[in-house]
Amino acid sequence: MYSYDTVDQQVVDQRVAQFSDQTTRFLDGRLTEDEFRVLRLQNGLYIQRHAPMLRVAIPYGMLASRQLRKLAHIARRWDRGYGHFSTRQNMQFNWPRLEDAPAILAELATVQMHAIQTSGNCIRNTTTDHLAGIAPDEIVNPLVWCEIIRQWSMLHPEFAFLPRKFKIAVSGARTDRAAVGVHDIGLQAVSRDGETGFRVWVGGGMGRTPIVGKLISEYVHWSDLLTYLQATLRVYNLHGRRDNKYKARIKILVKDLTPAVFAQQVDEQWQRIRGGPDTVSAEFVQDIAGRFTTPAYDPAAAGDDDPAAALTEQDPRFRRWLRSNVHAHRVAGYCSVTVSLKATGSPPGDITADQMDAVADLADTYGFGELRVSHEQNLILADIRRVHLHQVWQRLDPLRLATPNIGLLTNIIACPGGDFCSLANAVSIPLAEAIQQRFDDLDFLHDIGELDLNISGCINSCGHHHVGHIGILGVDKAGEEWYQVTIGGRQNGALSGERRDMEDGAGGAAIGKIIGPSFAREEIPDVVELLVQTYLSLREDDEERFIDVVERTGIEPFKTAVYTDARIVQRKLQAENARV
Repeated sequence: MYSYDTVDQQVVDQRVAQFSDQTTRFLDGRLTEDEFRVLRLQNGLYIQRHAPMLRVAIPYGMLASRQLRKLAHIARRWDRGYGHFSTRQNMQFNWPRLEDAPAILAELATVQMHAIQTSGNCIRNTTTDHLAGIAPDEIVNPLVWCEIIRQWSMLHPEFAFLPRKFKIAVSGARTDRAAVGVHDIGLQAVSRDGETGFRVWVGGGMGRTPIVGKLISEYVHWSDLLTYLQATLRVYNLHGRRDNKYKARIKILVKDLTPAVFAQQVDEQWQRIRGGPDTVSAEFVQDIAGRFTTPAYDPAAAGDDDPAAALTEQDPRFRRWLRSNVHAHRVAGYCSVTVSLKATGSPPGDITADQMDAVADLADTYGFGELRVSHEQNLILADIRRVHLHQVWQRLDPLRLATPNIGLLTNIIACPGGDFCSLANAVSIPLAEAIQQRFDDLDFLHDIGELDLNISGCINSCGHHHVGHIGILGVDKAGEEWYQVTIGGRQNGALSGERRDMEDGAGGAAIGKIIGPSFAREEIPDVVELLVQTYLSLREDDEERFIDVVERTGIEPFKTAVYTDARIVQRKLQAENARV
C-alpha cells in the first residue's frame, strides 16, 4: 500500500480547504452555477437525477482496510448506508448533500484519500490490473508506475483543461487484465534486452464512437515514459477538438490524422523534451517503490497442508467458490480472493457500510490489510494463505459476498443507469437483477462457462457494453426505454506479442457487433437466454467459450435464433400494433 509523504498530504489538505471555501461562496450566492460547476467537477462532485454524486478516487484500485472503514463511516453519516464501486476502480456516493461535500473530503484526507480529478476534462484516475503486485505472470509491478503517473498528472498545469476527459491504463502482466485497449492511452510492460519498457497504445475508448487503441510505439524505455506521455498529451492538447464534445476525445484525433501521422507528431514532440525534467531516474523509482508497504509473507506457508481438497468433497458450494473466486498468487502458499458484489438482487458494484467493515476486518485478520478494486466492480482480498480459505469463505457467505460467479454470466458489469444518472436513457440495475434471476442456477452457470455481460444505460458506455461478450445498451425510442444488444466484444486478451494480438488491436480487445433492432426491457432476459442456448448448441466442446463461438461462426446464427423466436416475434407484433 502506498503511503503519503508530507507533500502528498499537503496537496490534498489544501484542496479540501479550497473547495470548502468555494462551496461556501456558491451557497452564499457569490459564485454562479456556471462558475461553480468546473470547481465541483474538479473535486469529483456531479449533480445527478436525485442528488449530488461524489466520486472518490481509489488510485489504481488499491485500498487499505482503514480506508474501506472510512468509506463505510461516510456512507452511514452522509449517505444512505452504502456505496458503489465503478468500472474506473473508484467509489461513488449517490446521496450526499452539497453542503456536506467539504466535510466528506476532509474525512477522506485523514486516511490519505481524495476526489481530485475524478471528473472534468483532465487525466482521470489511472487504472491497472486488479491483481497488480501479486499476479504470478507479472513482468513488472504496475502499481509503482501507476503511482508515478498519478504524481505526474495530478494538477499538471498543462493538462488541467484538456479537450475532453482522459484515461490511462497500465498492465504489468503477460495477460491484460487492465483493458488497455479501450483507454485513451494503454501501457503494456515489455522486456527488451533485460530492460523494462512499455508498449504504447493510443486512441482506445467506448462511448458514442467505440474504437480499439492503436499501437504507436513498440517500446518506450521506463526512464522515458513520462516524457513520452507528455508528448502524446501535448499533441492531443494542440489539435483535439474543443468545439464539439462528441468529437473531442483523442480517439477521434488519432482516427482523423491516422495512427501513423499521430505517432509521427508525438515523436517530433518527444524529441524536443526527451531527457528533460520529466525523465525518470532509477533513484526516483526506488523512492516511490519504497513508499509501498511490503507484506510480511510467511515462508512456512509454502509447506502448509491445503485443507481445501478434502473440504471441497464435503461442500459443493465451497468447491464452486474455490473454482471461480480464488486466484493464483506469486508467493507460494498464498492466493487472492475475489469478494463478489454481484449477488442476485443486489445492484452490481454496490456494497453496504456493514459489508465494508466486515471485508476490512477480513483483510486485517487473514491478509495484510490490503485490498484491490476491480474494473469489474468487485473487491479482492489480496494476500490470503490457502490454509485460511475455508474460514474466509465461511465469513463471506452469510454476508452475501461469496457468490461463486466470477467470470460467469451473472458477474454483470453495469452502470447505475436511469435510477440515478440524469444522462441515462434506460435503467440498468433492474435489468441486471432480472438477468441474474433468470440464470440463478449456479450449476448451469458453470456449464455455460466464461461469459462477460455488460450493461450501459446510455451511449456514454459507463458499463462498458461495447466490450462485453454480450453487451446491452439502453436507448430511447419515442420516450420509451429500449435496449440494443451486441455480441462478440472483449476487453482484453494475451499481450505477449503473439500474432493475434497485433491483428486484433490493443490487448486483443474487440468491439461487439449489434445483432439487430432493439428490444423492450421485458424481452431482454429471453434474448440473453436465446443467445446462450444458441452458443451451447454450436460449441464444439466444453472448452470453447461463448466469445470463441461468436468469432468462429459470426453473429448470424445468434441473430437468426433471436429474431425468429416465437416469443420475440409475438411481442414485437404486439408492440407494433399498439403503436399503430
